[in-house]
Amino acid sequence: MKGQSRKKGRAKHHKPQRIEESLQPKHSLKHKKKTHQHQNHAKSNHSSASSNPPKSSSSSSSSSSSSSTFLDKVRARLAGGHFRMINEKLYTCTGKEALDYFKEDPELFNMYHTGYQEQMSHWPEQPVNTIIKWLKDRSSSLVVADFGCGDARLAKNVKNRVFSFDLVSNDPSVIACDMSNVPLDSSSVDVAVFCLSLMGTNYASFLREAYRVLKPSGWLLIAEVKSRFDPNNGGADPNQFTRAVCEMGFTSELKDFSNKMFVLLYFKKKEKKSSNGREIEWPELKPCIYKRR
Repeated sequence: MKGQSRKKGRAKHHKPQRIEESLQPKHSLKHKKKTHQHQNHAKSNHSSASSNPPKSSSSSSSSSSSSSTFLDKVRARLAGGHFRMINEKLYTCTGKEALDYFKEDPELFNMYHTGYQEQMSHWPEQPVNTIIKWLKDRSSSLVVADFGCGDARLAKNVKNRVFSFDLVSNDPSVIACDMSNVPLDSSSVDVAVFCLSLMGTNYASFLREAYRVLKPSGWLLIAEVKSRFDPNNGGADPNQFTRAVCEMGFTSELKDFSNKMFVLLYFKKKEKKSSNGREIEWPELKPCIYKRR
């Protein structure tokens, strides 16, 4: 009895198991524990997902749009830089040199005209539209020579027969040539147009060519950037320029300085050229250098 009593006294005291746990098999308890852990983990993941929702497609689209806008601006700046470089080149070389320049790399011509169109988009009015209106107010039977036609907008907007000339031809209707040597017969056209195209250092030879191809009483229309005829800012004296054109064999019909961006000069070829034997003094036309935007 005493031995039994000592044995009982040494017995460890265990906490009583809960009834429901004692009735369950061991593997069932392990399963419940794992299930409970899984549920907690799932809740944790759900909470984390709720606090950090995935980026919406609109946010991703906005980021992509912002990146695209930035790249467009970079491309525009690069294109603008190329345009200014080519533009300055055209104002400071002869027509023959410009022709050779573009023959070597015709893509430069496309760069130039892309930049040119971008610059023109900032003008409230474009001189080519004024010339188009002038032609529409007259007979459509008048034959026109467009020196430095660009995208041949003049020819595309009038019913007249128009010979379109430029340094490079990207259109079947445009003839690539030097403006001082166009493939037309003498006295074969009624109107010669220079719309922002007196760009070479030998611009006088372009005007002599226009005189050659014009019929007597034919019209010479010149549109130029206004600053090129502003003597107060380094431009040519418009009176000196007009006098030189008249000495070539024209009469001055109209000078239009009303536009803020460009001037329009209208001349008519004389029936007979008066030869006085004097060499014509042509003023230097200021290069039109566009500012960075």
